[in-house]
Amino acid sequence: MDETIKKQLQKTACNIRMGVLTGTFHAKSGHPGGSLSIADLVTYLYFAKMHVDPKNPDMDDRDRLVLSKGHTAPALYAALAERGFFDKKELESLRHIGAMLQGHPCITIPGVDMSSGSLGQGISAACGMALAGKLDAKPYHVYTILGDGEIEEGQVWEAAMFAAHYHLDNLTAIVDNNGLQIDGPISEVCSPEPIDEKFRAFGWHVIVVDDAHDFDKLEAAFDEAETIVDKPVAIIQKSVKGKGVSFMENQVGWHGTAPNAEQYEQGMNELRAALAELEG
Repeated sequence: MDETIKKQLQKTACNIRMGVLTGTFHAKSGHPGGSLSIADLVTYLYFAKMHVDPKNPDMDDRDRLVLSKGHTAPALYAALAERGFFDKKELESLRHIGAMLQGHPCITIPGVDMSSGSLGQGISAACGMALAGKLDAKPYHVYTILGDGEIEEGQVWEAAMFAAHYHLDNLTAIVDNNGLQIDGPISEVCSPEPIDEKFRAFGWHVIVVDDAHDFDKLEAAFDEAETIVDKPVAIIQKSVKGKGVSFMENQVGWHGTAPNAEQYEQGMNELRAALAELEG
């Protein structure tokens, strides 16, 4: 990846992480840990990969993103605000009564392609969108982001079987493999491992990214995905829950817990310092 482009993506990811903290702090609730682990992914998708237009969010040929792990909406909202779909000020009203941005994505929000939140269901909706694109000969691509805890849901594997059966090569599923879910490590709760082998067994082309926070590796994965025909692609990205905020990294507790004022300031200062270093 061009170094100038990469640095800009890194700066954008810092801003998105600050948006995650801003939203969850003002909401006094939310899921910052899993949101921070996908901050680089949504940065790459919305600023380097997806064909979208903030001025025309419903255009027919836009690429679609379904956030199947809908509780990480703070990351999606921060990315959409950064991309210009709505004012960043909206992030401060996250989860407030009557506000546009609620705890899970809603299709009425500019830039949101599917309401989600019930785990396991988003990938099914993404399959439907991809099949519709095939039937209508549309050029758009469908992306869906799942959690590694979420894939313990049986419906995920029904959708995986469906996608392979219908040769949905316009569908890419990204599994955010941060190793933690609300009840603890995925290996202890109900292990879905080996994730890559399971998707291969269901007929998907699988790409493993060993560092989800490295834009060179993300780009290589998505470039490879574009070459695959006749089958859907699963990208398994190894990520760090809470990435970018020291006291949140690899901590299971930041799932449904918002930072207090002191933690918010510490996290924002860390991210501001990271941004300043990139700009220096």
